Amino acid sequence: MPTLGSPERVAELCRWMYSRGWATGTGGGISIRDDQGIHVAPSGVQKEYIEAEDVFLLDGQSLDRPKILRPAADSTLRVSECTPLFLNAYRMRAAGACLHSHSLWAVLAARLASPSGAPGHFTCEGWEMQKGLRARGCFETIVVPILANTPRESALSDTMAAAMAAHPEVDAILVAGHGLYVWGADWIQAKTQAECLDYLFRATVEAHRLGLPR
Repeated sequence: MPTLGSPERVAELCRWMYSRGWATGTGGGISIRDDQGIHVAPSGVQKEYIEAEDVFLLDGQSLDRPKILRPAADSTLRVSECTPLFLNAYRMRAAGACLHSHSLWAVLAARLASPSGAPGHFTCEGWEMQKGLRARGCFETIVVPILANTPRESALSDTMAAAMAAHPEVDAILVAGHGLYVWGADWIQAKTQAECLDYLFRATVEAHRLGLPR
């Protein structure tokens, strides 16, 4: 695994997310916290073309509202619309990284669990990939809260914080019709849990399609 600085890693992970179909159409986002602060990808840009100089640096101690220490080199870029939600993970979970995916499997799993798009919960159990989630086993029931979507992503911050407070064992939040937020102690754990959750979402959706018990 190559050693990269956090801005370079953010750019690399954006390209990786795009390759999986999680960040098409400028969707999705990545942030990583280190001893410099919080490195955040810009908003509304093609994620597969992001470079390290496009990444914003935020104050790692200002977790109630974003404080930009170093903007992107391109002055036309804006810090990610996801930023207030990323800050929830850093403030409430002491996370080292937070990832936002627009995965189709996440969206379909949320729709299956909550067809109307109302707040709810995705649940699954009995899948081996559950072991990739923090302190979880394959025979436990996994619960991921679902939030109702809003016209502006930043408006999800309060409902996300409330769901996180109600589910301290959970490292992810689904947003109906939108996607997934997932975090971890570092970028490796966040990436691992994102991959495992996406597998579980897909397995659940495909099991439903095939008429198999969930």
